[in-house]
Amino acid sequence: QVQLAESGGGWVQAGGSLRLSCAASRISFSLFLVAWYRQAPGKQRELVASISGDGRTNYVVSVKDRFTISKDSARETVYLQMNSLKPEDTAVYYCNAKRSSHALDLWGQGTQVTVSS
Repeated sequence: QVQLAESGGGWVQAGGSLRLSCAASRISFSLFLVAWYRQAPGKQRELVASISGDGRTNYVVSVKDRFTISKDSARETVYLQMNSLKPEDTAVYYCNAKRSSHALDLWGQGTQVTVSS
């Protein structure tokens, strides 16, 4: 059964914005480290941003000050707000939730983001 449901992918011109959503079912994000990864064709999957159970955030340097990861605990949803998008941001974006103490590592299905020049 799906535990992470992603939405919000699409295509946008350079300089535009998109907001990705990752909604949880049957889990509480407060217990997990939640992260967004991305993978472009021919490239390795890379960590883009993460948010811990206590709200601490981290970003890869290439998206710092452009992307914001946030969490709505009441809706059990994690967002990735992407502003000032560049063609190099084009990739499949994946939501991940990890709870190391219980050996849990959950992944969404991935959503395509395409940024045109």
